[in-house]
Amino acid sequence: MYYRSLLRVAGVGFFPLGFLARLPYATSALSTLILLQASTHSYAFAGLASAAQSIAIAIGGPLIGALADRYGHRSVGIAAAIANFAAWAALLAASHGSRESMFAAAALVGLTQPQVGPLVRVHWSRLIRSRNEHNLLSTALSYEASVDEMSFVAGPALVGLLAAVSPLAPAMVTMSLIAASTFPFALLYAHRTTEQHLSMAQEKPRLPRRPLAVMFLAMVAMGAVFGAVQTAVTVYADTIDEPGVSGLLYAEFGIGSALAGFAYAWLPQRFSLRARYVSFAAALFVGMLVLFFGTQLASLPAAVALASFTVAPYMISLYALTERLAPAERAAIAMTILCAGGPLGTAGGQAVSGSLAETHGADGALLVALIVATGAFLLALSAFLADRQRNIWIIDAVPSENLLDQELSEQPQNAH
Repeated sequence: MYYRSLLRVAGVGFFPLGFLARLPYATSALSTLILLQASTHSYAFAGLASAAQSIAIAIGGPLIGALADRYGHRSVGIAAAIANFAAWAALLAASHGSRESMFAAAALVGLTQPQVGPLVRVHWSRLIRSRNEHNLLSTALSYEASVDEMSFVAGPALVGLLAAVSPLAPAMVTMSLIAASTFPFALLYAHRTTEQHLSMAQEKPRLPRRPLAVMFLAMVAMGAVFGAVQTAVTVYADTIDEPGVSGLLYAEFGIGSALAGFAYAWLPQRFSLRARYVSFAAALFVGMLVLFFGTQLASLPAAVALASFTVAPYMISLYALTERLAPAERAAIAMTILCAGGPLGTAGGQAVSGSLAETHGADGALLVALIVATGAFLLALSAFLADRQRNIWIIDAVPSENLLDQELSEQPQNAH
């Protein structure tokens, strides 16, 4: 069984510590929102600071990825955990000060956010390839997507419970998780060094821009879907006068996605990555269609349950294609660039869907999710048709070095 093989490859301790290590990412936004709202009594300011934090995560992620490629995952992972712990301490201190200091500290928390999810995927890739067990990579990426989803179920639920004790409690527990899990996870399981150095002429191989741009935009779309669905379930919960239901509904969305992610590992090997990408982009579109019309014709909880199963397979396809396109020496920055699209899309999705929800309720927010999913499907289809098996817009089986040769050969040559 493939999942049992992951235990053999990574070791049993990797899994519980790896799950806990990514919880601070899942708790950060809501913890910041609760802390700053309690300090300023302004949801508007707290929401603005949380949005700035999301943008800072999108900026800081690729920077951390580039540093990890250059100096090694272990040293950068440890440094990021320490810096993020210090940033949280600064945010707690700033919560008693001016709004400007709160805003700056919230952004600093985002900028130093440890990139556990992206870097652990690179870790899996290197670990599995070093053991020549390439058939396990799809299983590892399936596991990671499912665990990410479960962390975004458990994280906000934990914050909700802690907020009932004190608005400071979520931030303090997030700091404890960084110290007790994120830091030791980087220390024990991250790669100590970078990939073996190449000759000076071959250092810093270029990332193929076109396929990476496609993957980034695809992840932006996924983030926007998340943001729109978050808004929709919040509005729905307020409409039925049960605010606590919003968390349960979003947890339902995450659990369904996690189950689909675990099932992804059993897809046949002959189902190529490019075919999976287009197929699951189409499935995401159908899922958002079901969510939009199902909410009107039946109920939002039932529609959320059905639509949730279309999320993780789409995301896993993006991770797998990004892993395939990146030269080994640039794998971390490629994965963090991909993941940066998530928070950017979420912030945009929340902003647009929130505006529409003001006048059209949950239906307005879900319309945003449907439009974005339509765009994601059209992007996948366009890239698939433009690529025509050439591994220029979508990379499947051809090594990334060959892709770079193809991409360079299409560019105008210098006359000299």
